[in-house]
Amino acid sequence: MNANLNASVDLALLNATYVFATPVLGGQASATLMGIYGANTTTLNGLVTGTLATPLGSIPFSRSDSISDSVTGFGDLIPQFALRWNAGVHNYMTYITGDIPVGAYQSSRLANIGLGHGAIDAGGGYTYFNPQAGHELSGVLGFTYNFKNTDTQYQSGVDMHFDWGASQFLSKQVQVGLVGYFYQQLGCDSGSGDRVGCFRSRVGGVGPQIGFIFPLGDMQGYLNLKGYKEFAAEHRPEGWNAWVTFVISPAAPPPAVTPTKHVITK
Repeated sequence: MNANLNASVDLALLNATYVFATPVLGGQASATLMGIYGANTTTLNGLVTGTLATPLGSIPFSRSDSISDSVTGFGDLIPQFALRWNAGVHNYMTYITGDIPVGAYQSSRLANIGLGHGAIDAGGGYTYFNPQAGHELSGVLGFTYNFKNTDTQYQSGVDMHFDWGASQFLSKQVQVGLVGYFYQQLGCDSGSGDRVGCFRSRVGGVGPQIGFIFPLGDMQGYLNLKGYKEFAAEHRPEGWNAWVTFVISPAAPPPAVTPTKHVITK
């Protein structure tokens, strides 16, 4: 038996961030709430082949079938709290975030927007940025604890994700470079609904990026385009994805790398 899963997901992510004026632990604190709206179309193709033993001999057989599903709606809410510190060309950050499972989800549906369970994610990052030379190098490492899906009685194991980016500012307004990520599930899946055993998943991605900084009235605009080609996938889909990020802020744009929202398809 062979099965092939194909998914096409288009998401719009809206972030609202408040930056606190009073320092916290010597750093700049911020609180963010992210909302998601999008569409997911998923198709599962299956092929069964074998041999039937009959009095007249063996007869090979083959049967194929496919099912598909699609959904459009709101995703989960994702709050985040972060602290950032600056020391010249060195920038540090730590964050804690989570997933509030209020998005479109049905356990009997092949395609979903919401995860169907809560999650807590925490980690830290570093950015080297030299404005004179125009060099920028960033990395964010995080770990996610997934709560049990009460509809399916299935719980995904703890996972690790590392996002990185390297870019060169060609001018004060334009940057080009590379971005990438690596996702690895560390813990085994569990729960009474687990019928497949440990089932650790993994995937990596790498691709180009380009960013633009421009004035926007009294504020500053930042537009970033990046794309990833995935590789080394295990127990999850592998393909490509593209992101367009638009930021309005009174200060310099955020680092090019932030924790990537990985859509878990378990």
